[in-house]
Amino acid sequence: MLVCGKKMIRIGEPWPEFNDGICYRDTVGHSDAGESIIEYYSRKYKNSAPLHGWLQRIHNKQITVDGCVVTEPDTVLRSGAELAYHRLPWKEPDAPYVLEFLYEDDDVIALNKPSGLQVLPGGLFQQRTVLTQLQRHVATTSGCKEPHPVPVPVHRLGRGTSGILLCAKTKLAKSCLAAFFADGTAVLEICRKNDFRMKTRNITKQYRALVSGVIAEDEVTIDQPIGLVKYPGVAKGLYVASGSGKSALSKVNVLERDLLGNSTLVQVEIQSGRPHQIRIHLSFIGHPLIGDPLYCTGGQPKCVNHEIDECFAQDGGYQRPEKPVPGDCGYHLHAHRVVFPHPVTHEVIEVIAPLPSILRTQTESKAEDGM
Repeated sequence: MLVCGKKMIRIGEPWPEFNDGICYRDTVGHSDAGESIIEYYSRKYKNSAPLHGWLQRIHNKQITVDGCVVTEPDTVLRSGAELAYHRLPWKEPDAPYVLEFLYEDDDVIALNKPSGLQVLPGGLFQQRTVLTQLQRHVATTSGCKEPHPVPVPVHRLGRGTSGILLCAKTKLAKSCLAAFFADGTAVLEICRKNDFRMKTRNITKQYRALVSGVIAEDEVTIDQPIGLVKYPGVAKGLYVASGSGKSALSKVNVLERDLLGNSTLVQVEIQSGRPHQIRIHLSFIGHPLIGDPLYCTGGQPKCVNHEIDECFAQDGGYQRPEKPVPGDCGYHLHAHRVVFPHPVTHEVIEVIAPLPSILRTQTESKAEDGM
């Protein structure tokens, strides 16, 4: 077994004050022909902005048809017309930018992601992401040579979650690693031309978390299914504990209890990879993560009965919801250890991400101080 994580290389460039904005392109289909431009956008992208927001974007000259700016909302669209909506540059919320490489070879990179940094573009974070820093790193290191493919994350960590993030540098590595994280085990045939066959292999994912309350049992297994419910401000819905959801399994081991502070330090090994699984499962058993702004006892959101605020921002989009959303930070959750078979060499690789001080046991803290 190859153990990694003691020596780290740091990369990252400071973020510019404003991002570059975004251009979203569409081609009008036969079924959409004859609609007005305001009908098209307000129907198809109602989660991006309310009707008045799309009117504002049209009047702001942010939408073009076949390369020409359109300012009349009633402009009728023809089949095959090329549409472009230009989202104005904006100042994204503060986010860290330094990444630590825990392991790297020709196929795989294991990063130590800081809390507060989003993995992939989405919502308010389109530039301040892990992916952007990887793109910059490749552009810088390749110099005048032909640029190398940009490594891509093969799974996600919540914006507020820190720790190990695996990224693939090749298509083969991406297929294998993504399957590991999707299923926990994988039975895949990959790269037929190379006659390469991936057999069933396990991946181990261990996290550290600080939860509220004192857990009485030393070990707890949680198999509560996780599903989606409608939630204002989250277009695809919010993941919660749901009897009709998909199966999920978490094994919790108590590492240390703080009776005075009414908290418990735990290690969690997940056998599945549902979004926000650890936050949902621990809150489901009555021990939500300390500082979690969203989930409370029962694996449900703290706020469920509120309407979407239809006031809109300068470019016509919805304002950020006042109530908590999944990307909000404040909790303490760290992807501490991952063990996986290398997608090419099949060597077992163990990656360990250094623990934040708040997630160390007293013994670990003393050992760290004594080094």
